[in-house]
Amino acid sequence: MLYIKSLEQAVPVFKALGSDIRIRLIQTLLEHQEMNMNELASSLGITNGALTSHVKKLEEAGILAILPEHSGHGNQKVCRINVDKILVDIASNNDSPAEDSYSIDIPIGNYFNYSVYPTCGLSTTDNLIGEVDDPRYFAHPSHVDAKILWFGRGFIDYRIPNMLPPGQKIDRLTLSFEISSEAPGVNSDWPSDISFFLNNTKVGTWTSPGDFGDVHGMFTPDWWFPNWNQYGLLKMLVIDRHGTFIDGLKISDVNTQQLTFTSQDDMVFRFQVDEPSQNIGGLTLFGKDFGNYNQDINVKVHYTPNV
Repeated sequence: MLYIKSLEQAVPVFKALGSDIRIRLIQTLLEHQEMNMNELASSLGITNGALTSHVKKLEEAGILAILPEHSGHGNQKVCRINVDKILVDIASNNDSPAEDSYSIDIPIGNYFNYSVYPTCGLSTTDNLIGEVDDPRYFAHPSHVDAKILWFGRGFIDYRIPNMLPPGQKIDRLTLSFEISSEAPGVNSDWPSDISFFLNNTKVGTWTSPGDFGDVHGMFTPDWWFPNWNQYGLLKMLVIDRHGTFIDGLKISDVNTQQLTFTSQDDMVFRFQVDEPSQNIGGLTLFGKDFGNYNQDINVKVHYTPNV
């Protein structure tokens, strides 16, 4: 997902989409997953020179990614759509008081508590950590270096550093992460109800549609097994004064006025897949150097005076 915080920031995206040929280009890539420049120019019936300018505009807008071709034939580049949806927040600053904020990136391997069941495993960018389907390796000291982890059922907890100044309260909490289901092998039609908790309060549930392995993840290491999890979906979870939202869609009424934190409180965020959910399809978390988005769990905390 491409999240745009204001109309001003959205102008390059609107311009990139304001062309019939670029819309056809996007539709063609969505149909074929990825294509090299020669294939794409031929399919659109335009020259490579003309294609280059269109591709550049879409790349600058964050809609398209250009990657080296995995087959290694010369210097040919491969194009792939980089987003599954675009969210423009046209009123992000209209109803919030003046606020301060801080941001934290939490590595995927930096969890502190867990209870997981197979299928499960974790890996660095260079090698698997221990044996797959053995939850004991989630306690291995090397887990802090993990860039991807997965489990079929259970939960995993991350501590969000509390940097609130004294006398301040949280007005909005935003987390973004790349996530998918966890199927045996891969299966794009493998729904999983993934619930999110903050300090043991369930803030909502989102259903992941599947575990994706149709193409190699953009940042997934070349050695990674082709029939394993390749990439996920970039999701943005927001908890503010109005409720809890995933990609702008409200998933619960839990809000920051109910979740009272002081500068002395722990903040623990949990990903969970377990009963009594209807779809227990596991989860996979992708960090830097895996998947399509090359990021860890990004957290931004907005705060205002506690008056």
